[in-house]
Amino acid sequence: MTALDMVRPVDVVAAVLRDPGGRLFIAQRPRHKRHGGLWEFPGGKVHSGETRADAVARELQEELGLTATWIADAPLFSRLDPGQPFRIVFLEAEARGVPVLHEHQAVAWVPVPVPVEYVLAPTDTAFAAALSRGEIRLRGKD
Repeated sequence: MTALDMVRPVDVVAAVLRDPGGRLFIAQRPRHKRHGGLWEFPGGKVHSGETRADAVARELQEELGLTATWIADAPLFSRLDPGQPFRIVFLEAEARGVPVLHEHQAVAWVPVPVPVEYVLAPTDTAFAAALSRGEIRLRGKD
């Protein structure tokens, strides 16, 4: 058992946004941060006293200037980030607004499967692969 195994994981949310055509919204991480230059489903750490839905709404607003209009209660996918104390929890969401790059280098709407030119961060890669294999189904707002 390593020291990392004994650390309680920190929840990090990832917003899964889909347009009417079924494309997914991804953002390119800043080069100076962990997984710099790789693409991700946007989000961030859940703060103390915050729900996962609260964190998705806050992160979309802070990082991209988007207003969340709906966030699913149940996660689509959850996995520990390799070699890190972070548990990435993917939540389906809807948002409105025009993205403003406060944090990211670029954004894109991409089909499933995600084209190879968009190299995703490790846990985002695992999520996208499970989605492509049909192991995860996007539900949308009921």
